[in-house]
Parts: sequence; C-alpha cells; structure tokens
Amino acid sequence: MTTDGQDVTDEGAIERVFREEFGRIVATLTRRLGRLDLAEDMAQEAFAEALRRWPAEGLPPNPGAWLTVTARHRAIDRIRREAVGAQRQEEAHVLHGATPRDPADDAVERVEEPDGILSRLTAGGSSASASAMTDEHLRLFFTCAHPALSPETQAALTLRLLGGLSVAEVAGAFFVPERTMAQRITRAKRKIRDANIPFRVPRDHELPGRLHAVLTTIYLIFNEGYLPSSGDAAIRTDLCHEAIRIARVLRSLMPDEPEVAGLLALLLLTEARRPARVADGVLVTLDEQDRSLWDRELIAEGHALVRECLRRNRPGHHQLLAAVNAVHTDAARASETDWTQVLALYDQLVVVTPTPVARLNRAVALAEVRGPAAGLAEVDALDLTGYHPFHATRADFLRRLGRTDEARAEYDLALASATNPAEAALLRARRAGLSAPPG
Repeated sequence: MTTDGQDVTDEGAIERVFREEFGRIVATLTRRLGRLDLAEDMAQEAFAEALRRWPAEGLPPNPGAWLTVTARHRAIDRIRREAVGAQRQEEAHVLHGATPRDPADDAVERVEEPDGILSRLTAGGSSASASAMTDEHLRLFFTCAHPALSPETQAALTLRLLGGLSVAEVAGAFFVPERTMAQRITRAKRKIRDANIPFRVPRDHELPGRLHAVLTTIYLIFNEGYLPSSGDAAIRTDLCHEAIRIARVLRSLMPDEPEVAGLLALLLLTEARRPARVADGVLVTLDEQDRSLWDRELIAEGHALVRECLRRNRPGHHQLLAAVNAVHTDAARASETDWTQVLALYDQLVVVTPTPVARLNRAVALAEVRGPAAGLAEVDALDLTGYHPFHATRADFLRRLGRTDEARAEYDLALASATNPAEAALLRARRAGLSAPPG
C-alpha cells in the first residue's frame, strides 16, 4: 500500500473483507430490523461506501465494525425517509379531501411502525456481545435453509446472504440468467416474510433435522463445484472454496456439534484430492489418481476433525462419509485401501441414512471386499433407474464380470444422463475400452 496519491487499499482486499463480514452484518441488521430485504440492501450500501472511501483512506482498524455501523446508519436514514414519505402521503390525502388511510390496511406490508424499528437500531450503541453475534449469525443459517424453501433456493440464499456473493455470481453458480436469479431470491425473501418464518435457532428437539438441512445446503454448494451439473467446466473451484469457507463459519459458531465438524472434514478431504481428479479433460477415478498431487495439509486437517468426531462417539451422516474419505486418504496407494473398514462404515451409514444412494455407495465397497458379483446383486435390488452413477456403477461391475454387451448398454444409459463433461469423457473412454461386439 502507498500513500503518495495512489490507492492504499485495492478492491480485492475490500471484497475479501466484505465476503467475510457480509453474512454477519445481514444477520445483525435482520435481528434489529425484522426485515431481511432491508438488511441485505443496507449491507450492500455499506460495501459501496467502503469501495468509495477505503481505497484512499485504507482499511479501518476494525473493518467489520465499520461496515456494521455504516449499514446501521444507512438503515436509520432509510427508515426515517420512508416515515417522512408516508406522513407526507397521508397529508396529501387529507389536503385533497380523501379519507385518511386506516393503518390496518398496511398490516401486511408494514409489520412494525418505523419508530419501533428505529428504537432498536439506535439502542445499545454499535457494539454487540460475541454470543449475541454468534446467535444472530446462526439464525441466518437456519433461515436460509428453512424447509419451506426448495433446496435450490436454500443454496442460492446461502451463497447470497452468508457468502456475500452478488446476485450475478449466484446466477453464474447455477447457470441461470441474473434476472431469473434475482426474481428467485426476491420470491424467497418474500416467502420468508409472508410465511412469518421465524428468524431464530431451532429448539433442541427441532435442531437435528434443521441442522441437517443447513449441512446439506452447504454440501450441495460444494458438490455443484466439485462435479458441476451444467456448464462446460469439469470443476468449479470457486464454489468449492466458498462452501468450505461457509462451513468454517458454521464450525466457528457450533464448535461442539460433531456433524458440523464432520461436514467440514468431508469437504476438506474431498477438496484435497481435487488436483488429481481431472486429467486432459477426463475424470480420474480414485484408484487411478496420482496421490502425490493430493493436498497433505487439507488431509491432515480433515483427519484431525475425524478423530475429534470419533472421540465424541455420536456418529452421523456427514461424520461417517468423512471417515470413509479419511480411510481413502490414509492409503499411500490404492492397493493399500482398507476396504473392509470402508464397508463397515457404509454399513453404519445405511442405518443412519437408509437411502438408495447410500446403498449404491455401499455396493461399491462390497464389490471390493467380496467381488463384483456381490456388488451387482446389491445394485440390482435398487430402484435408481435414470440416475447416472447407478448405471455407471452397474456398467463397471458388468465389465469386470466379462458381460460386455450388458456393460455397453449400461454405459449408454449413464451417458444419456451424465451432464458433467469430464465424467462423460470417462464414461465414453470406459465404453470404448470394452471389447468389440461379435460379428
């Protein structure tokens, strides 16, 4: 940074601060305003003011507090302007001989009088206790992942409000036009308001189910980056990194919840393998990856989290998946993988999460322990027609059993529904590698 008339803080540094602070600011303002849309707008205005001033003035000692206070002041100004506008509109009605409006007519649109909101905004100064800020941040997590919203909307809101991504960036993440995403987010916020979805942390008896929705939302964001379902990119590292960052925030807010630690471990151990996952545009399977490319620092951190989960002895969905990944990343070579342990972990997983997809993954481990015939028998009992990993797995078992024609047909079914270019390239290569059909 320089002070000789040039900018002392670049926009990249400001944007990093904003990404880190945006969710907390929105959460704090939402708690005080009772209006998610206004909180988001004011956080955005605070960022615009920072972009105007910080390049010349430099970062303040506490950038997050500066942004929060600026957003709060902007909210006060906005509410006062709205109150004056409403008063002048009422005066105009009276001057023109109209009957004054019944305040009850505004009940849907105006949940609370401006004076009530202003009293909360101006009370208590600009500081808040760490526990209060933690609670507010958690409230926003659970609001974004409320079960009344669709999974896609939950992910979009999480990226927008907790990740601080612009609407254009969120739209890019899901490959939809910016206007479409803006409308989707606006409808979601309206639904939160109209359905009176509470801005709170779920009660103890509600927490397990609601927390699972939050964790699933974060994993959905990561998985869309790790295996994009649309577009030309084989991997979206921006989404992977954003999901990990959001998971770290949640981990800091809920340090004693093992499933949160399990999710973070799962993301880190999966991300650690990313550098070896695609070669020349083709997906590389776990057994063929160059393990020297794996990120050992992420693996060490992920293993430490898995050990922490094991000590707590409260196994859950994400912890078990993280443990499976820990076994894989513990093997120096694919041939050294402890498949018996992997199978035992999947045995636990299908008890905790008895879904066809969990059983499909267990069948892969079973095939490594007892052979492809045993795996195929398990797969054939599943109703997953049209799900391309199902057809790809079945094709692989058939290939290993020498049932070439059947394997070729399964590869065709997998290719028909595979949307990731690197994955499709792998399926085509596997299909092409089958022996030629007779005649």
